[in-house]
Amino acid sequence: MVLEFEKPIADLETKLQEMKDLAKGRNIDLSADIQSLEEKIQTLKKETFQNLTRWQRVQLSRHADRPYALDYIYEMTNDFIELHGDRSVKDDKAMIGGLGDLDGRSVMFIGQQKGRNTKQRQERNFGMANPEGYRKALRLMKMAEKFGKPIVTLIDTPGAFPGLEAEERGQGEAIARNIKEMFMLKVPVICIIIGEGASGGALGIAIGDKVLMLENTWYSVISPESCSSILWRSWDYKEQAAEALKLTATDMQKNGLVDGIISEPLGGAHKDMKLMAKTIKTTILDALKELDKIKPEKRIDQRIDKFCDMGVFVE
Repeated sequence: MVLEFEKPIADLETKLQEMKDLAKGRNIDLSADIQSLEEKIQTLKKETFQNLTRWQRVQLSRHADRPYALDYIYEMTNDFIELHGDRSVKDDKAMIGGLGDLDGRSVMFIGQQKGRNTKQRQERNFGMANPEGYRKALRLMKMAEKFGKPIVTLIDTPGAFPGLEAEERGQGEAIARNIKEMFMLKVPVICIIIGEGASGGALGIAIGDKVLMLENTWYSVISPESCSSILWRSWDYKEQAAEALKLTATDMQKNGLVDGIISEPLGGAHKDMKLMAKTIKTTILDALKELDKIKPEKRIDQRIDKFCDMGVFVE
């Protein structure tokens, strides 16, 4: 899959491959031309991805090849045991969670999971959790707290499922309870937005001591398309909506809404998933070392103060 702004790069990469095939097939020395073209491609990549618009970053966050929560978890951990069910309704496959070994330390991982193909997307409900998904997440958080295990959440959702059945089973209450309970967890909590971070669907597992975003992700109360449809009665103004929402990682950090940005490989996380997973793993371990030094009561106070200090109040 090639995004619109990536096409000039893709065209040059196609020419580069043709040149390599020609040199190999006809035994011609084109090493100088190949090197020159490779340098040109690298320069164009840097210029392109250092100057992305907000809408282009939204597109990258949704890239079909972008790693999902389970991709990272299986890559980062030596042994992951997925846990299921909310002990009330059913197992919501849009919300995943379980214990994984992170360099000898047991960590509770929780995250939203999308699907790669049509069947998986239907099974995972496009990463949109129902109330039972949030209640499963809370059950696993409480289990982690009981046994003194740190919690890492990986956020990637276009929003909580807005269906009638979800509302009937208490979607709003489930998310609100998660937010309340996450403030009071005695174990370290690290939240990382790895793709889309939309509305309460993201916030339901995003209250932590450290809230981080990957470089090409977004975090907002509403998606650009939905914002456009409300303000302009059309999705055609989604690019303007993205600019107005200021939803990128840089915007979020500037406004004090997240604690840090995790750099991605040039071109996006999907270009080198192993490197991306290694970077996330290192970030988690470094954050845990820092948080372990703080007493649980102080961590809770700092967590509450951090979120209470967000926003601007005028009297």
